[in-house]
Amino acid sequence: MTRALIIGGGVAGTITAIALHEAGHQSVVFEAYDRDSEGVGAFLTLAVNGLDALLPLGLKDVVRSVGFDSPRMSIGLGNGTRLAEFPLGGTLQDGTVSQTVLRSDLYVALRDEAVRRGIRVEYGKRLTGANQTKTHVSADFADGSHAEGDLLIGADGLRSRVRTIIDPDAPAPRYVPLLNTGGFAEGLDLPDEPGVLNMVFGKRVFFCHVVSTDGRVWWFANPARKTEPTAAELGTLAGDKLRAELLHLVAGDRTPAAEIIRATRELYPAWPTYDFPTVPVWHRGRMVIIGDAAHATSPAAGQGASMAIEDAVTLGKCLRDVPDVERALATYESLRRGRVEAVVAAGKRNGDQKAIGPVGRVIRDFFIKRAFSKPFDEDPNGFMWNHRIDWNEKIAV
Repeated sequence: MTRALIIGGGVAGTITAIALHEAGHQSVVFEAYDRDSEGVGAFLTLAVNGLDALLPLGLKDVVRSVGFDSPRMSIGLGNGTRLAEFPLGGTLQDGTVSQTVLRSDLYVALRDEAVRRGIRVEYGKRLTGANQTKTHVSADFADGSHAEGDLLIGADGLRSRVRTIIDPDAPAPRYVPLLNTGGFAEGLDLPDEPGVLNMVFGKRVFFCHVVSTDGRVWWFANPARKTEPTAAELGTLAGDKLRAELLHLVAGDRTPAAEIIRATRELYPAWPTYDFPTVPVWHRGRMVIIGDAAHATSPAAGQGASMAIEDAVTLGKCLRDVPDVERALATYESLRRGRVEAVVAAGKRNGDQKAIGPVGRVIRDFFIKRAFSKPFDEDPNGFMWNHRIDWNEKIAV
């Protein structure tokens, strides 16, 4: 039995621990924060490819218990033109569709399930260093504690410490010229079908809202910003100032965006968008990175959580079927790198459509309208939604 030290207790780390448990291995999850993620974070939509990958781990219903169905998405322009509505990634054989869920609810549900299965999760464990020999790895934490195992998995996100331990020359994340904010509006009576994501390329800002099953309106906006903001600048993009800026950005649009923003008690402070076009080194010896640590993608791809899930399941299969740890990690990378880099590129293309000035907006809107004037022969995002992982299929050594 292999003992894995998993750095990071988010989606990637927790599902990796569960996948390794199902594959007959032991894991310990080390989370840097001194508490769980309850009540922290915005929301996400988990695509059907990610949900399908959860099925053999017995986790799909865990996710569905905290989310709601999002079967379709609507695309429109700020002038009120509705261009198209189409399935959000299709439907699984059992009828399951994409799920919209609070990030914190997803974390808590997965953590509770991991603990229920006997997986240990330790909090307040911020990794400071790691070493390896031919037979084992060791990890050091800021609180002075130490852990040893057979391999170390970095599921520690965009600013991964494991990534720089594996490769001190690893590239920094690329800034995508968009900010993110959002919130939850109450007391509105919008004529929208619950669960449908309404996405609008506005005159000055991209805006999306969805009516949840409890009647609240969940929303996010992506204000364009050419230069990467400093920490001090981000600190001012909150509260009344942020609300005023957003209301200015949506003022010229014939959408419910202004009404939604005004009905939101608390806005998420703005945060910048990053991605990784490529990370040259994913593994070295008995150490490996997964999820955002290896291939963070713009939220415009709608695939961040699903890519983390696919990573976790694939890595679990590799460590189940390939007897040598180093070969298993190399096999994992060979199975994942091409796909995730294609998804990152797609996310960058989608995001670029949101960060366009007034002149470019006119040209963009013209081509968007023309693109949606006739049905697609093939869904350009189909390669993301349609990917499937067969847990029972053995990996050829």
